[in-house]
Amino acid sequence: MVELTAPEQEPNPLGEVHTLVDGGDMDCGSGLLLLITRAMRRLTPGQVLGVRSAEPSVATDLPAWADLVGHEIVTETAESAEGPWWFAVRKVDQTARAATVFSQGERTPVGRRIWIYTNFNCNLACDYCCAESSPKVPARRFDPAIATTVLDEFVSQGGREVFFTGGEPFMHPQLGVLVEAAAGLDRTILTNGMVFAKGTRREILENLDRDVVLQISLDSATPELHDRQRGAGSWSRALDGIELARSLGFRVRVAATLYDEDPEEADALHRRLDESGIAASDRVIRPVAQEGFATTGMHVSLENLEPEPTLTADGAWWHPVAVTNPHLRIAGAPLPLAEVFGVVRDTLAVQDAAAQSGREVFRCA
Repeated sequence: MVELTAPEQEPNPLGEVHTLVDGGDMDCGSGLLLLITRAMRRLTPGQVLGVRSAEPSVATDLPAWADLVGHEIVTETAESAEGPWWFAVRKVDQTARAATVFSQGERTPVGRRIWIYTNFNCNLACDYCCAESSPKVPARRFDPAIATTVLDEFVSQGGREVFFTGGEPFMHPQLGVLVEAAAGLDRTILTNGMVFAKGTRREILENLDRDVVLQISLDSATPELHDRQRGAGSWSRALDGIELARSLGFRVRVAATLYDEDPEEADALHRRLDESGIAASDRVIRPVAQEGFATTGMHVSLENLEPEPTLTADGAWWHPVAVTNPHLRIAGAPLPLAEVFGVVRDTLAVQDAAAQSGREVFRCA
């Protein structure tokens, strides 16, 4: 290991960095964390630390560390599939960090909530879609018969909430059957609000119980950002969908997705929703997860992502933002649900025990 204070003198695929730390084959627990923490303390906010590592676990652990402490991963690259790995990390002024614009929450007890991907095809191809949905992908529809079995088991285990997402759920021709199978539970459908204005999809919408909540995506107060992320014309059609759903007596929640902390954009959206009469409790602003189509965004892993068990036609997953990540796949089928929940609970128990175990006292005197 060597720490270089003149990184321009060495081969460096990161571009300009202020300091370069070469961690060799150390992992974060065996000394690399101390090196990068010491190097970061010597930088001023805005300066960039370069890190090189030949240890595979660092490719996961270093982005998670940056998320935890609030620094920004600017560049991440590898010389080959086997490494070594290079990272450029920009120091963020911790004293100047504002409260996040992103919605916060508490851990949901395992077994209380479940997510179901009704299908994966969508009328949009959003540039950050964690599910890689688009008009061109196979539908991979969730079978209503399996949904009935899943939801009966879910209720028998004390489940309370089910969220239907996609893809665009209203493109599933049997969405109404899926939602009806969850009668008696708190039910929410996540939708872009663009396809249920007429035809059979309008019939599905109008036949839904009015205790079903519609969460409609609206990324910004004006068209520019929303349309850039989701497609030209999608902002105005989302507003039309919100208006239609509310006129039919549905409770509407609004969800925005942002790449970065953007207080001005978030404030503008809140003002617009105030004017529209959308309650503050019916708004969520979420960060982009670096999954699916997204090449940047929040790094997610078992270590930093609270579980929300999610079922698709072809498996069970740790969380709805991770259904394209093979490392966060719980099972190759959505049933039995007891096994899915059991794996999640056992994994959490191990993580919680590790977090509570503390450090060993090593007496030398």
